[in-house]
Amino acid sequence: MLEGLIIAVLVLWSTLVVFKKVFPKTSFKLFLNLAQTAEQRGLPRLAKWLKPAMAAGCGGSCDCSQSDQPQQQKPQAQAVKWK
Repeated sequence: MLEGLIIAVLVLWSTLVVFKKVFPKTSFKLFLNLAQTAEQRGLPRLAKWLKPAMAAGCGGSCDCSQSDQPQQQKPQAQAVKWK
């Protein structure tokens, strides 16, 4: 019984993570609507937990930095010199 519950929670959590990665705009809208509904029903803690983070930078759904600080440049690969 307990093992089944643990597996169900892990499957639901994994599904949620994949949903957020594959459909970022849809998940943002869904969680924003859920947070607003929870706020209207008088559940501020649940609303705060459900409210998605605002995307910054170029929109948040790519691999760019979400901060305004420039990223550090990676060192260029150098050729190996054999002696």
